[in-house]
Amino acid sequence: MIQLADLTKTFGDRTLLDHVTWQIGDGDRVGLCGPNGAGKTTLLKMLAGLEEPDSGDIVTPATLTIGYLPQDGLNHTGRTVFEEARSAYQPLLDAQTEMEQIEHRLSDPAVPESEHDAMLARYSDLQDRFRLGEGYSMDLRVATVLRGLGFNQEDFTRQSETFSGGWQMRIALAKLLLGRPNLLLLDEPTNHLDLDARNWLEEYLADYPYAVMLVSHDRYFLDQVVTRIADLHLRKITDYVGNYSKYLVDRDAMLERLRTAKREQDEEVARVKMFVDRFRYQATKAAQVQSRIKQLEKVVPIEVPPERKRIHFTFPTCAKSGRTVMELKHVRKAYGDVEVFHDVSLHIERGDRIALVGPNGAGKSTMMRMLSGEEHPDSGTLTVGHQVVMESFAQDEATRLDPTLTVQDTLQGAAAIGMVPMIRNILGGFLFSGDDVYKKAGVLSGGERTRLAVARMLLRSSNTLLLDEPTNHLDLDSKDVLLEALADYGGTLIFVSHDRYFVERLATKVIEIGHGVATVYPGTYAEFHWHKEHAGAAVPKPAATPTPRPTTPTAQPQQTPKAAKATPAAPPAPAGQDRDARKQVEAERRRKDKEQRQLQARIADLESRIAARELEVKALEEQMASPAFYDDRDASKAAADRHQALMWEVGDLMGQWEALQSHAADAPEA
Repeated sequence: MIQLADLTKTFGDRTLLDHVTWQIGDGDRVGLCGPNGAGKTTLLKMLAGLEEPDSGDIVTPATLTIGYLPQDGLNHTGRTVFEEARSAYQPLLDAQTEMEQIEHRLSDPAVPESEHDAMLARYSDLQDRFRLGEGYSMDLRVATVLRGLGFNQEDFTRQSETFSGGWQMRIALAKLLLGRPNLLLLDEPTNHLDLDARNWLEEYLADYPYAVMLVSHDRYFLDQVVTRIADLHLRKITDYVGNYSKYLVDRDAMLERLRTAKREQDEEVARVKMFVDRFRYQATKAAQVQSRIKQLEKVVPIEVPPERKRIHFTFPTCAKSGRTVMELKHVRKAYGDVEVFHDVSLHIERGDRIALVGPNGAGKSTMMRMLSGEEHPDSGTLTVGHQVVMESFAQDEATRLDPTLTVQDTLQGAAAIGMVPMIRNILGGFLFSGDDVYKKAGVLSGGERTRLAVARMLLRSSNTLLLDEPTNHLDLDSKDVLLEALADYGGTLIFVSHDRYFVERLATKVIEIGHGVATVYPGTYAEFHWHKEHAGAAVPKPAATPTPRPTTPTAQPQQTPKAAKATPAAPPAPAGQDRDARKQVEAERRRKDKEQRQLQARIADLESRIAARELEVKALEEQMASPAFYDDRDASKAAADRHQALMWEVGDLMGQWEALQSHAADAPEA
């Protein structure tokens, strides 16, 4: 489809591409990878025809259509969102307009009948073109793509200029997808998408009939979409077949082979140089010396990428918080007439790793600001637990840096004494090296300031972390540094992220924000996503005697192993033992038997109560998954309240069950 032939591109004295020959075929899905500054965006711009190479050619078919989505800088004005997206079908819209004009002329008695035949022939041609271009389903496709990218029905009629930069990029992406160019070039398309929109875009690109080439720092997105990786490094492009995870394995193996070859080459060159130096002035060895000098001149040094230093970071120690970290009861929050939350209750315990998910504008950042104490609920209570040391990272954290401090001073001012030796390592992990550490924070780019703010957050002692989009503007290596640190974090973690790989690695509980409520889903994001996908599926009715789920205590036998044992008979009285002693032994045995029966009865009662509550929770969750659930606000609020109360009750019953089981296991046998 498109080929780079001996392509070279430089900026000043820096060469980005050096005599590169490469091609992309029809239907390929290519992920363009490489370190920051390698030239990925420049290559996309050259393929899109926005920049020219210094030498070499970009060979394309005459009929090739190319669509390019930059990282930012697009702005749409003068039309509604729906009209702007619909403009992707401009040739069909022009045909439709001409058809309407012909219809109007045909109905005009002033137009001579002699022109009718020509107009009808033209109308027939336009109608065929409109039908073959699927013009009759045009509006449906526009609405489908806009909804997939997060726009609701009310947004369709809003003027494009009223949307922020991130939504402007969504409009541009919608137009590109609807235009269906032969080559789709996407530069960080997921930067401004929430998780639902990313999931939709993954599926859309998987079914896209033409070639796609994209740059992304979202590992999961790359794994799901691309089938080939083009690694732009050291001024060359190296192809790897497979997704991003396979590329990492293959690249590391290739680099190891390259380092081995470089080591062997250096050893051979050193050996030849030693021979030349030793026999340079001996006449009998002159021919051999000259031969080896020519041999050295022909050697092409193997260039090995510098090995990226992998840092392992550990958070500074902090005292543990109490078991309850935060508790919200009947919280309401509104901005003017817009109610973000109504009657929300949440319980956050020590060690929870909670991901807040939901569409943009649902209230995730509002919830984070309330939890951090930056904002207060309009009604209800927010209680912070005992000995909670909180550290928060807001979306605008980068703007809160002191612009007069250098990069290094910014971190030194935030670090505990014991963390000062780690500062340079952490800066290197977030792409600050050499003289970069002496730059003032005020002269850094937006991405650099975000990386610095994340690094500063890592150095502060805390037992509770609140992170709102910490991965924005981080490259894949910097994300790995942050991810490994958070995976080892021993405190409570509450975060918002649109990076699915990040969420899946960290979250053990998901809270879905939307429609004024916060719904808790225990488990990983993959389990939450599965539940959402299957929420509308028919669930078989439970049998008369429900089979408990294996993850609940009802899956346990009705009796503990000790209780299942036959009660041993009273030991025979020793010879000569009097009657009172035998009675005392028998009474003790009966007492222990009674206690054991009572304990097992309490355990069985708890198990049946837990099973009943879980069945009720399941029924409520099926009801809440219905698309029409929130149509009746009062009924939905009552159901949500009941669900929350049941979840609390199940947790309390589980705690009692665990305590009784532990007591039964520790009890001495009768």
